[in-house]
Amino acid sequence: MTQITATTTDSASAGARVWGWLRGLNPVYLIAVVLLVAVGYLNPVFYQPDSFLTFVARAAPLMILTAGQVFVLVSGGFDLSVGSVVTSTVIISAILANNDPGATWWVILFLLAGGVLIGLINGAVTTYLKVPSLIATLGMLLIVRGVGLFWSGGAPRGYLPDNLRMWGRGGIEGLFGLRQFPYAVILLVIFGIIYWLLLHRLNYGRQLLALGDNPRASRLSGVNVNLMRISAFVICAVSAVVSGIMVAGRGGVSIEAGTGLEMQSIAAAVLGGTMLLGGRGSVPAAMTGALALEVLFTLLNLMGLPKPLRDAVQGLIIISAVAYTAYSTRKSR
Repeated sequence: MTQITATTTDSASAGARVWGWLRGLNPVYLIAVVLLVAVGYLNPVFYQPDSFLTFVARAAPLMILTAGQVFVLVSGGFDLSVGSVVTSTVIISAILANNDPGATWWVILFLLAGGVLIGLINGAVTTYLKVPSLIATLGMLLIVRGVGLFWSGGAPRGYLPDNLRMWGRGGIEGLFGLRQFPYAVILLVIFGIIYWLLLHRLNYGRQLLALGDNPRASRLSGVNVNLMRISAFVICAVSAVVSGIMVAGRGGVSIEAGTGLEMQSIAAAVLGGTMLLGGRGSVPAAMTGALALEVLFTLLNLMGLPKPLRDAVQGLIIISAVAYTAYSTRKSR
């Protein structure tokens, strides 16, 4: 009798632990699973390994961009310039490379250096001139877009060599028995691990989260607030350049390549539980939010719903996620 009681108690305790774990799990993971199941139900081919990896490769630019956006958001800022950085990366890479495979690597280095410069300017204007990040990055959005369109004459020019396009559409053939394992997925894993380590396993991430939660207390505790804010903008801008290279490789040259990505990255981060006022955020959850957005857009396409409705759904997601986050924060306090 005592043994039966002990077994029952252990089972109840295990059930309580599982329920507590599920309650603490970010809802975005459940949302992503439900959406994936819905898409797979409407299109069974979606679950085939090659098809699913192709979808992940298509979602990879937004997932990397969202992970970079998280660093700015948790520090208490915004970066609205990332969409224009993606567009300009696509335009300028085609003009500079112009179908010359030998130029690919210095073009990529040039673009990454440009991303660092944009991030430094955004961070410096926000930090030292005390311009709100919303205004500073909105101005940078217009500057970067204007430079890119001026350089290209307002129309696609140049051509991307194959060794640059491979980052968006190429892959390792025959790996794990697959037709092709996309390079975009490999980049996604690499950047996901690096950003996870930065934000969740290193002192840098703890300082950045503390900065977003309470800037004054962070400064008094010895955190270099200015350096932390600027570094967050640099990470975000470099992420936008990497995303732009992947978008260029997959979709070719277009002057609309990055349109709307700034809002999509913010929406995905918020969907993953990142607080817009800073202090809380998760790289894996934000990247899952980006994946969920891509799955949602795929689901809407399969249902035959128009793009304007997709934009409306995106706005609804931002409002709902922010409201849920604010409610959860008040309740926990």
